[in-house]
Amino acid sequence: MKKTIGRCFVLLILCTLSTQLAAAETADEEIQFLIEAVGKSGCDFIRNGDRHDSEAAVEHLQLKYKRGKRYSKTAESFIDRLASKSSISGRPYSIVCEESGAHTASDWLYEALQAHRGKNL
Repeated sequence: MKKTIGRCFVLLILCTLSTQLAAAETADEEIQFLIEAVGKSGCDFIRNGDRHDSEAAVEHLQLKYKRGKRYSKTAESFIDRLASKSSISGRPYSIVCEESGAHTASDWLYEALQAHRGKNL
């Protein structure tokens, strides 16, 4: 009886860890999608008043994600904590696209995430 309870407990722990790993992989995939979407957008990224092209934006977001991965367990926390504003000045980032104009980085990234999730249902 004790062996059965012990085995069930170990199985429960393994299932929990497996679920957490799958969620982490999904979050990482979504975050990588968002970073790539910025790069493919051709839009400019406004950071602390300076305009950067999409390639520079990708480099910046990759660096922030690499350094702050522990703060971004979900795509939403990545957007809110790392990709939407300067961690130094606190100023929000903007994304300016030729076709659609200026957006807050937060709005732009949430729209991209929503569209991505809609495609993957």
